[in-house]
Amino acid sequence: MVTRMALLIATVISMRAGGAEAVEEYHVKGAFLLNFAKFVEWPAQAFKDGSAPIEICILGDNPFGPGLNLAARQTVAANRPVSVRQVSEPEQAGQCQMVFVSASEKKRTRKLLEAVQGGSVLTVGESDGFLASGGVIDFKLDGERVRIEISTAAADRAKLRISAKLLSLAQSSRK
Repeated sequence: MVTRMALLIATVISMRAGGAEAVEEYHVKGAFLLNFAKFVEWPAQAFKDGSAPIEICILGDNPFGPGLNLAARQTVAANRPVSVRQVSEPEQAGQCQMVFVSASEKKRTRKLLEAVQGGSVLTVGESDGFLASGGVIDFKLDGERVRIEISTAAADRAKLRISAKLLSLAQSSRK
């Protein structure tokens, strides 16, 4: 299932992206986002009801194109469907379980993090200083490889439980 999903993301993104590097980078990041939904536990009050989806929101430019939406429709995590939607304002992010903050939104990162403060929102970024600003997960490029860094302190503040499997893949920080 994951392989099929990854291929779907890669195919749709490749139709949109200019270079192979961008395709590969956002293929991997998209797969990570979908898998975060499977390896993070949200408190019950983070959802409207027991059948509400895990909603992944994208703030800023959407480098995934429609591929992430298509793959999300085939994803179930914690007995919940997964959905993806675009948000234009940081204040809208409080209604999401996960928010990907595109690099295009670096200047509004602090505003977003303030808007979701006190809520159980998994914030995921790709800009320098994202964790230092209070984000939970940051994507880093290490040569051609996509790595993740996790702030366990930020996850604790958001009342999110991150599985040991996911933590083992990351560089962890207590920031």
